Amino acid sequence: MTFPSLPSRPGTSPTAVLLAALVALVAPSANPPSLQAQAAGSSFSMEDFFQYRGVNLEALSPDGTQAVVSYTAMADRMGVDSYRTGDPSYVAPQLSELQIVDTRTGEATDLFPGKRQLQRAAWSPDGRTLALVVREAADVGVEAADVGVEAANVGVEAAGAGVETPFQLLLRDAASGEMRTAPLPAGIVLDPGTELRWLPDGSGVLYGVRDEGWPSEVEARVRHEIHGPVVVRSSENDFLSWEAIRRMGLRQSVARFDPAANRSTVVVEEGELGGWAPMGKGDWLRLHRDITPKTDYQRIFGRDDRVMARPLAGGRDDEVELIANDGGLTVRWSGDGTAWSFARQDTLYFGQMGMEELRVLAAPPAEEPDEGTGEADEGGAKASRDDDEDGNATRETFSPVRLSHDGGHLVASSSRGFWLFDTASGRRTHFLEEDPDDDEAPRWSVAEWDRSGGRIYLTRAARSQWEWGISTYDVASGELTERIRDGRRYSGLELSRDGSTLILTVTEAGRPPALFAADPEATNLRRLSHSNPWLADRALGEMELLEYLDVDGERLFGLLHYPPGYEAGRPYPTVFILYETFFDPNFNTTAALLSAHGYVVVQPSVNLVEGYPGEAWIKGVTAAANEVIRRGIADPKRLGVQGGSYGGYAVNLLVAQTPRFAAAINISGKANMVSFYFDSPRLATRNIHAPERSQDRIGATLWEQPQKYLDHSAVMMADRIQTPLLLLTGQQDHNVTERTTSEMYYALRRLGRTVEWVSYIDGGHGMPRTHQGEAEDYLNRILEWYERHMSEEGS
Repeated sequence: MTFPSLPSRPGTSPTAVLLAALVALVAPSANPPSLQAQAAGSSFSMEDFFQYRGVNLEALSPDGTQAVVSYTAMADRMGVDSYRTGDPSYVAPQLSELQIVDTRTGEATDLFPGKRQLQRAAWSPDGRTLALVVREAADVGVEAADVGVEAANVGVEAAGAGVETPFQLLLRDAASGEMRTAPLPAGIVLDPGTELRWLPDGSGVLYGVRDEGWPSEVEARVRHEIHGPVVVRSSENDFLSWEAIRRMGLRQSVARFDPAANRSTVVVEEGELGGWAPMGKGDWLRLHRDITPKTDYQRIFGRDDRVMARPLAGGRDDEVELIANDGGLTVRWSGDGTAWSFARQDTLYFGQMGMEELRVLAAPPAEEPDEGTGEADEGGAKASRDDDEDGNATRETFSPVRLSHDGGHLVASSSRGFWLFDTASGRRTHFLEEDPDDDEAPRWSVAEWDRSGGRIYLTRAARSQWEWGISTYDVASGELTERIRDGRRYSGLELSRDGSTLILTVTEAGRPPALFAADPEATNLRRLSHSNPWLADRALGEMELLEYLDVDGERLFGLLHYPPGYEAGRPYPTVFILYETFFDPNFNTTAALLSAHGYVVVQPSVNLVEGYPGEAWIKGVTAAANEVIRRGIADPKRLGVQGGSYGGYAVNLLVAQTPRFAAAINISGKANMVSFYFDSPRLATRNIHAPERSQDRIGATLWEQPQKYLDHSAVMMADRIQTPLLLLTGQQDHNVTERTTSEMYYALRRLGRTVEWVSYIDGGHGMPRTHQGEAEDYLNRILEWYERHMSEEGS
């Protein structure tokens, strides 16, 4: 079998038909599409929406020749029991087709005769054995999911019962393909959320387990919180009740399976563990022991861990403290687990097993230097100094990004770009310059580092055009080499243990992502996945990067999806899908379904400002609408808008500020910031943190800025809304409870406006996934709402 090679520089060929695009990933055209650019075929259908499959690399063999690949469709993610949100014993169903793919030939072998739910996969260091954590085959998934509402309605009673099919640890022999089940220690059940780690010498595989009575204990606690009959919640309790329930998921033990003896033993007794990993040659374990004293309102699900090193053959009395409290720190660990780095109070620290104290790699100077830039001396502990435009000294501060496998080098970032630190001497090299004042400069990320420490892989993403790339930095020579730069996105880089094979995901605008294998220089690309070959028979529209200026003159970019057979010069009904910013070339099934029904779809970006987030939607979305109207693409009388979660909240605020949209749909989006602030107990402090410190961007508590909470509550402006509004909610949504969304329904009903509220009693956040029938009902209601209010007859 032969594979097409991707060019390393942008090509000039025109957009090919879809079949050719799926085979060769030809670069997209920058020009608006024409009828000739469309692939012939049937329309993208509701059935297609549910059968579209995503692809993921689950594990790569040490020699890079074998990749475990999963394919998962939306239909494989049905059967969710949203009554059990916050229950740590519940794992939502997600079936996948699992294959082992030869990265040299592309030949694929099924791991199982049917679909299975995979949680973890890991190859042994010698590549002879593949360990898998999968749900037993008795059978969860599409068949079980399709039983529908009757099964879902047992939700509250079954919550926490742990009755779903359990998970098991399987070992697959790479040569014969034979599977065997690893026996668990007596009185133990497998933790489905476990890590799965081979010891470096291949003598065993480590995994997480729980006492067999743990599911029943969780069940009793969840039942009490839901049913009572008397529930007491007090400020004297250290934790909010549902946070205490969620924290029960920290309680686990670590077991070791010995393949030679076919025996599992517990090597770390039960405790509250936030994580664990083998260190060095596997004779030590790193344990993150939870020491969180109480609910933390400064961090969502904030947790404090005391990080310990423990001999694998030892006990708790032999543990050595590595970090007294990692709460709030971003700690980077070396590949072998023996070294770590973090920044605190503008000081960059490095630690390693065997060191008596942390090493300072960079710190604020005790006194400002009289002259010079303060570049690092041999010790490397001096903070750098630069001058701003006014000649005032500014301090260079660093954040750790990635450590080499052995901890010998550290990549750290500052406002000026990336730096390479020698962790022994502290000497640093500024190897990638970034301009902090250039909002349109490409974004760089450290994507991979070979095991020898000699080559660093970086990905590049432009912010003003569809252009991505891969570069490598040679640690010894200091040379930065561009490997690929073109109109496709490159992500998910993973290098095999021996450094011979690079796996990456390649995405062409508006087409499904695909897995590729490549040489370590990112050459000789070979396609490994073919997730949706049937799309070659569908008529799909093209996708374009939309550029426009918002009301403040800020240059913004969004995504523009054309319907199949688009005719330039004829204005189309247009749907705007809101969230925050969009620069994602991925195939979008929602946009494809809307486009198949004749809609132009726009995903506009907005410029959100803390303290005044509500302005962003009127300034940015209307500007994007003006641009597609100016270009003759959109019909100004037939504009629709929709959004989910934060995007649904945005829809409410937008239509309260302008009547120009003919139809609007809010999916699981809040309408009242005050009631939202105190809602959703299963998410603990999330709804308080969101406006104070994160996504909602109000930037203050309710008592510090009460007026801003009112100003950003669309229900307070309901009398200004003229747009027909459809509200879609799930009664079991514990993210944005439907109570706050329903306030908009009752407000608009009282005001005599056009509004419809659809509540999926068993549904959760966003599209209901209790069973496919409900999901289809949800999609059909969206299409029908636009048809009702945006048809040519009604415009």
